[in-house]
Amino acid sequence: MNVFERYLSLWVFLCIVTGVALGQFMPGVFQFIGLLEVAQVNLPVGLLIWIMIIPMLLKVDFSALHQVRQHIRGIGVTLFINWLVKPFSMALLGWLFIRHWFAPLLPADQIDSYIAGLILLAAAPCTAMVFVWSRLSNGDPMFTLSQVALNDTIMVFAFAPLVGLLLGLSAIIVPWDTLVTSVVLYIVIPVILAQLWRRYLLRRGQEAFETAVEKIGPWSIAALLLTLVLLFAFQGQAIIRQPLVIALLAVPILIQVFFNSALAYWLNRKLGESHSVACPSALIGASNFFELAVAAAISLFGFESGAALATVVGVLIEVPVMLLVVHIVNRSRNWYEQGAHSVATSEATKP
Repeated sequence: MNVFERYLSLWVFLCIVTGVALGQFMPGVFQFIGLLEVAQVNLPVGLLIWIMIIPMLLKVDFSALHQVRQHIRGIGVTLFINWLVKPFSMALLGWLFIRHWFAPLLPADQIDSYIAGLILLAAAPCTAMVFVWSRLSNGDPMFTLSQVALNDTIMVFAFAPLVGLLLGLSAIIVPWDTLVTSVVLYIVIPVILAQLWRRYLLRRGQEAFETAVEKIGPWSIAALLLTLVLLFAFQGQAIIRQPLVIALLAVPILIQVFFNSALAYWLNRKLGESHSVACPSALIGASNFFELAVAAAISLFGFESGAALATVVGVLIEVPVMLLVVHIVNRSRNWYEQGAHSVATSEATKP
């Protein structure tokens, strides 16, 4: 992990402090930035989000999709967790914690927005950081690449319908035109641009491609951090009034991370998949494409919304929590392989 990735939580915390302070001392500047919109899309934020997302999508090789069948059980677990368990379980956790148990401690007018942010976070499977988590857990790089390529392909078509369904089930009004626009702006167009750029770089050679990816990597984090400064400049008053909100929003996110990663890890073990496949399968189920979630939340509900704040809480806790999950899967390797070996032996002895 580079310095930006390793200390992402620290940078996010500093962005919170900086954004809140700037919002208090320079409110006119940020009000002007908030007015720079076309068709409900804030132009400065839209540009920052493209800078955030495109370098990450550049790493995705959609030609790896043909390798999916080589680890079909691991891919099956990944799809089951990412598209059936994860978003629906987050909607349930949001309903339990935000709408009921924590409701007396939260601003009543933001309850729906907080739940919407949690749903957006869970509906976007991790694209870039999962390569880091996989590398730290000695995951199979080709499996990691193929599952990311497959998830991103599904996300192009399933993100909007899934978010719309879950928001509807949570009794939240779905702005379908804005939702579809967000998918086109922050998934479809960046995917196309990233793949065109990828082909251009690869024509110049693998070394040129890797050099370019390394150089532009910090752009994503820098754009994310600047977006967070803007967001917290708008959120400053709400945070000062109720600083407990961030801790309360972190609870369902933390529960989901550990639940999804444990379930995926266990299912891969029961199915006899190798540890190098189980790790990235579990880790992609636990982490999120938070850049997309932040972008969609801002587009759908605005800078000052609870949805935007909820997605940022996901960014805040992502790195330390995922490093803990990586540590757990690495330390449990012997336990995992004993169980997976037993499954493989049992299948081999069947008549």
